[in-house]
Amino acid sequence: QMQLVESGGGSVQAGGSLRLSCAASGYTYSMGWFRQTPGKEREGVAGIYILGTTSYADSVKGRFTISKDKAKNTLYLQMNSLKPEDTAMYYCAADDRGGPSRVRGLSPDFRYWGQGTQVTVSS
Repeated sequence: QMQLVESGGGSVQAGGSLRLSCAASGYTYSMGWFRQTPGKEREGVAGIYILGTTSYADSVKGRFTISKDKAKNTLYLQMNSLKPEDTAMYYCAADDRGGPSRVRGLSPDFRYWGQGTQVTVSS
C-alpha cells in the first residue's frame, strides 16, 4: 500500500505564495493535486505523468506549477498569486498504473490519496 505524505499548507494573504509537497513511498506513473471545499466535489488542480506530461485546471494556469523530484520521489505544487478562491483542502494523489489519461483529464480516478493539507487565502 503506497503512502503519500503531504506538507506545506497554511494561511497566506491574497497574492502570496505557498509550496505543497507530497512524498510517495512507492513507484508512480501519475501524480496529481486535487482540492475540495465543503459541499463541493473534489476538483483536479494539476497533474504530472512519468514521461513529463503535465496538465492544469484553467483556474490555476499561469499561477501554479507542478513538478516532481524523481530522486526524492516527491511531488510539488508551487502556488503563486494566490486568490481567496484557492482556499481548500488540497490532496495529493498517485497511481502505479500506466497511462496518462488520469493526468490529461485530471480525473479523480487515482488509486492512492494523501490525507490532505489545508490552504487558506485571505483577502
